[in-house]
Amino acid sequence: MPYDPHLHHRRSVRLEGFDYSQNGAYFVTVCAHERQTLFGRLVAGDAGVTVELSEAGAAAQSCWLEIPRHFPLVTLDAFIVMPDHLHGILFLSGHEQSSGRVRGANDYSPLQGNGTSLTVGSVVRGFKIGVTKWFKENQPCADKVWQRSYYEHVIRNDNELDLARQYILENPAKLHEHQ
Repeated sequence: MPYDPHLHHRRSVRLEGFDYSQNGAYFVTVCAHERQTLFGRLVAGDAGVTVELSEAGAAAQSCWLEIPRHFPLVTLDAFIVMPDHLHGILFLSGHEQSSGRVRGANDYSPLQGNGTSLTVGSVVRGFKIGVTKWFKENQPCADKVWQRSYYEHVIRNDNELDLARQYILENPAKLHEHQ
């Protein structure tokens, strides 16, 4: 079916007028292309439902954990790599540039030129590029790794932060329940 802007419009989940580079906590979800189970599988055991990461899942987890090295103004909180997506909480800690250039995953710099601020989008883009690079080097048959966009939610208070952490913690069991 050809593109029809009346049928194929994308509704933004972003807060209108919100500056996504400002200090704060952000909950993000990044999904595999067509929800492919690239990153592992759910395993039910005595300790509950867990995610057994594939090699690609371990690479995605490693790239996530590397974010603060490439983006020094970002602090990671709770996260989980699921079989077909990732949930994580990011804290951005300022508009000011740190000493040196801010770099994205695998030394990709999404922040070109002077005055470009660090945003949630630039962090997610750098992460996705890092994982995609791993796929190209290790599983070249993987055509597309990620869905085009991602979900983000501005965490506005401690209660929302607690709820996001709980959601991440309970996600494997909830997904297993619905399979």
